[in-house]
Amino acid sequence: MSASQTSSSHYQLQRQPAGFQLQRVASPLPILAADQVLIQVGAVSLNYRDLLILRNAGQDTVDGQIPLSDAAGTVIAVGSQVQRWQVGDRVAPNFFARWYQGKYQAQHYLQGALGGAQMPGVLAEHIVASENAIVAIPAHLSLAQAATLPCAAVTAWQALFARGQLQAGETVLIQGTGGVALFALQLAVAQGAKVIITSSSDDKLARAKALGAWHTINYRQQANWDDIALALTDGIGVDHVLELGGPDTYARSIHALASGGQIHQIGVLTGFGSTPNLWPLQAKNAQINGILVGSVAHFSALNAFLSQHQIIPVIDRQFAYAEASAAYDYLASAQHFGKVVINVQP
Repeated sequence: MSASQTSSSHYQLQRQPAGFQLQRVASPLPILAADQVLIQVGAVSLNYRDLLILRNAGQDTVDGQIPLSDAAGTVIAVGSQVQRWQVGDRVAPNFFARWYQGKYQAQHYLQGALGGAQMPGVLAEHIVASENAIVAIPAHLSLAQAATLPCAAVTAWQALFARGQLQAGETVLIQGTGGVALFALQLAVAQGAKVIITSSSDDKLARAKALGAWHTINYRQQANWDDIALALTDGIGVDHVLELGGPDTYARSIHALASGGQIHQIGVLTGFGSTPNLWPLQAKNAQINGILVGSVAHFSALNAFLSQHQIIPVIDRQFAYAEASAAYDYLASAQHFGKVVINVQP
């Protein structure tokens, strides 16, 4: 560690009458436990969840908490018992700090979600992590590119591959062009699947087409996108739906689904409390997979696939560390195509 690295800073959430605002504060370098590593954060990225937390949508006690869950950086110190990592390794922390592998157990893992009410996040110059809670990032990616992976990319991976067992030639319907959606598009195309993607923007649909989408649908102009998906598949329906919309899209997702197909429940963009009629799902012998990011093992498998196919994450815009609030505002504007990144290091 260099002599100049004697102090650090981070952002924390400061309570306001409506939601929270970001406040940058100076802090000493974190102290390592024997099984931890110290990471100099290179970049972080934002997710829709981060907007919900900033607006206090969940009414959680996050006053004073460090926000954000997605980061990539360089190991600059290791605890006395650390065996897996050494100074100079490029790594990213997993979204769930305690879910290493195996089945998800909410009672054990949920409170370990980075940047939530119980676990400090990553919008900081330095963070600490258990040696078992981080992964090596693909060699072909920059730190900014790797910082987009922990939430959105791992979510898409768990949905389509770990749970969905996506095969070449299958059809995938993806709602929107946000972070999870575009990772799902890139992963599915690399696997040889046929992707139908929806958006209200013709420009974004054209860019999705350039990334390999099979067909695109502007749902503002063609509200019956489920009928269109059925027509494109000769009435059979799609094998997978990435359900990112919530209550306003669920019935159409079920209608567009093939017999034996899978809906991967991920998003709540139109709100909470979806109450769809599930009888059509039962009649199709189809299923819904609830997807909540993934484990360290999922993250490692994803990175191997990204390396094999040399997939580059789509970054819409990058902000400086001092511009963290502006990055949130830009994400809230919904103008982005791909991920919004904050470069912590110049």
